[in-house]
Amino acid sequence: MFQKNLLKDKVILITGGGTGLGRSMALGFAELGADIAICGRRKDVLEEAAKEIEKVGAHSRAPVQVFYDTCDVRKPDEVEKMVDGVFKKFGRLSGLVNNAAGNFICPTEYLSPNGFDAIVKIVLYGAFNCTQAVGKRWIGAYTAGGPAAGGRVLSICTTYAWTGSAFVVPSACAKAGVLAMTQSLAVEWAKYKIRLNAVAPGPFKTEQAWNNLMPEGFEEKMLKRNPLGRTGKHEELANLASYLMSDQAEYINGECVTIDGGEWIQGAGEFNGLLDLTPEDWMKLKMKAEGMKKK
Repeated sequence: MFQKNLLKDKVILITGGGTGLGRSMALGFAELGADIAICGRRKDVLEEAAKEIEKVGAHSRAPVQVFYDTCDVRKPDEVEKMVDGVFKKFGRLSGLVNNAAGNFICPTEYLSPNGFDAIVKIVLYGAFNCTQAVGKRWIGAYTAGGPAAGGRVLSICTTYAWTGSAFVVPSACAKAGVLAMTQSLAVEWAKYKIRLNAVAPGPFKTEQAWNNLMPEGFEEKMLKRNPLGRTGKHEELANLASYLMSDQAEYINGECVTIDGGEWIQGAGEFNGLLDLTPEDWMKLKMKAEGMKKK
């Protein structure tokens, strides 16, 4: 749906880019001409993803350049080393996607301090560490008047960053923090030509999410309360991310775009439960209303 050179001359770093949605976004960016940097904690996974990205990117322009490095985003020193590696490889960085995440379901009364700490540090601390690391380099380039001044950050959020959600309290707290960071820095850093946005995906199938968050029988219930009755396709998220990272979205700043098939708003509507009524049920309601009019 996009011109093949939409992201030409862009260098985009995706945290957690070796698997799942991060990998899909990396592939989508490469198809549109971007050079790619990915990081994660498993070297073998990153190596495999890098080969796939190079192969896909070769169809858009040859050769696409790919950088990967092992990095625990919870640790600022490792983040700094990884970002230094990106700039050493490419000489610049156009965008960052804060995708690295962790989550699990648990009744909160059984949640351990370490369990809460692990998720918040990956999601919130990780997003901050990476955003600050690239942001201060962009700010330095801007104040120096360099040609590579400015940049864009896209963070993967969730609709329950606004509403909260039972059984995923650490993730809800962390994602709410990521949303607040996005909106705060969109104002603070705009003067440096740095643009920050987020996307809030609904259900997208990934190995990690389905293993950690899908008790038996829950997927069917989840899809039943989605107006489109399906999970999202990875390319749909990649398309949205590509647009937001492109020059065509330069006036979008501090926004969080929901991509969930309408799941969130279906759950919010007072009478949306009436979707379960049959035609016979509606006929009975009609007859009842007509009977009331005659009284």
